[in-house]
Parts: sequence; C-alpha cells; structure tokens
Amino acid sequence: MAADAYSARLRDSRRHRPGGPGAPAVTSMDLDAATLVLGAGVTVLTHPLLYVKLLIQVGHEPQPPIMGTNLFGRKVLYLPGFFSYARYIIKVDGKKGLFRGLTPRLVSSAISTVVRSRARQVIPLSDMEHVSNKDDIKTTLNKVVTETSHEMVVQCVSWVLIHPFHVISVRCMAQFVGREVKYSGLFGSIVRIYKEEGLMGFFVGLVPHLMGEVIFLWCCNLLAHLINTYAVDDNFTHAPAVRSYTRFVMGMAVSLLTYPFLVVTDLMAINNCGLIAGNPPNFPVFKSWIHCWRHLSAKGHLFRGSSFFFRRVPMETAKFTVE
Repeated sequence: MAADAYSARLRDSRRHRPGGPGAPAVTSMDLDAATLVLGAGVTVLTHPLLYVKLLIQVGHEPQPPIMGTNLFGRKVLYLPGFFSYARYIIKVDGKKGLFRGLTPRLVSSAISTVVRSRARQVIPLSDMEHVSNKDDIKTTLNKVVTETSHEMVVQCVSWVLIHPFHVISVRCMAQFVGREVKYSGLFGSIVRIYKEEGLMGFFVGLVPHLMGEVIFLWCCNLLAHLINTYAVDDNFTHAPAVRSYTRFVMGMAVSLLTYPFLVVTDLMAINNCGLIAGNPPNFPVFKSWIHCWRHLSAKGHLFRGSSFFFRRVPMETAKFTVE
C-alpha cells in the first residue's frame, strides 16, 4: 500500500511538472524503478519484524517469561517482546542473522511490482482512477465491485507467482529453531524443494494464502465504501479527512480477522519438510491446511504471533511455571 501511494504521488508529479513545459516528464520506467527501490527498502526494514513473527508463530520461545503487572496491578507472566527476541537472535547469529531469508522476499517484492505495473498497462489507470471509493464518495456499489474485482485478479496472479519465494523465505527463517542449513540460498533451495517435493512443493499453503488475501481485500473495500457513504456525514467539517483514512483503519481491523490464514500458510510452508520447526513433536504432519487450522484452533494458537508486545503466557503454561 505504501508503494502504491508513492506511485500515485509520482503520477501526479508527471501531470504537473514544476519545471514548466521544458522540464523532463516522469516516464513509466521511472515510476517502476522508483517503486522497485521503495518496495525493496520497505522489505528490508520490515524483515526483522516478520522474522520474529514467524518464530513466534511456530512456537519457538527460547527465552523464559518474565513477571510483570497488568493494568489492574495483578502479577502476570509475559513472554519477551520483539526487542528482546531480536536481541536474542543477534546474540546467536549476529546482526546479519536478523535478515535470514531476506533474498526471497526481495525477489517477491520485485515480481509483485512488475506484475502490478503490467496490469496497469493492460487496464489504463485513467479508466480506474475515477471509480475509486476513496476519490469519489458517490461511487456506486457496482463500480466498487468492479474495481475490487480488477484488483483481486491482479493480486491473485501476483500471489501465485511469488508464493514459491514465500515458501523458501519461511523455511530459511524457520531453520533458526533447529540450527539447520538445509535451505542455504535461493537457487540451492529451489533445486532442493524441486528434487524432494516436486513442483507442488513450491505451492504448499497457497490456498489459505489466497483465501486470506481475497477476504481481506473485499472486506476492506466494501466496508470502507459503506462507512464513507452511510456513516460519514457530508456536513461534517473534516469528512474528507476521515474518509481518506477509512480504508487504512478498516485494513487494520480486517487484518486481525484474516490473521489465522497467515499463520496456517506459514506453518504449511514448513510442515513435513525436514525442519525441526515443522515436524513432530512440534507439529504433527498435516493432511491439509484445514487439518492445520483445526489443530491450531483446538490449542488456541490461531492468533499466535499477532502481537509483538505484552505477550501473556497461556494460562495453562503460566500455572505450570508458577508451580
């Protein structure tokens, strides 16, 4: 979303060149290059967060919980937050260890940018900009559905193409648990997965990935449109500002709803692939992603890793630790 916003600003600068008629125009290639650079930068900056999140998702807790107090003054056991976990990774692997599995994510970012750019060329932006519920609050529901359908197709194609690199990245990061070196590089990982699992090995966990992203997209767009149309009064002074942030707020809310799909996707990517993190006794060999979902749901782990701070120890574990 940040990359798309940056592209929009670049398009505006192309239409209104500050240097006058003689100033050079911003070309489509310039936009793609800028988006690639921005996307790579965001990927690098956020990778440690996603790395820690993944290790929490697989249940790897190498540090003991600490005693703290909640808002009511009661003593509560908390698991280490992001910064404590990151310091532990640095202690074990050094600062470079925080970027384990980064290369496949950079490739994914680049592929996603290229796919979106090509889609914009097939369906010109001028045809789509005027049907955005963020720009025109009077947009009909049919136009919102049309825009969302277009976006869904583009993103589904992108997700299918980048999912193999997501699988590689997740497996590279999960090796931290068992200190394996099975997936040591991008090309080496591709060869290993193909030899051991065939072509389908690159697409394990794809179904929950697509389902989560599609549900997220439709819920965000439709809820934002309905709220902007029926809940925000045109007579309100700051109505335009409120409407501009509606989709962002809806995205944060809906991301909590679809988070279990992300957990299942990541666990399916490492399940039964020879890594300690994804094999018994940590996890059973799942027959399908539905089996994985049911297993996590029964243990109350569908939202594990959704928070980086104030992670309370589960009640059963807390009682055992105190005793």
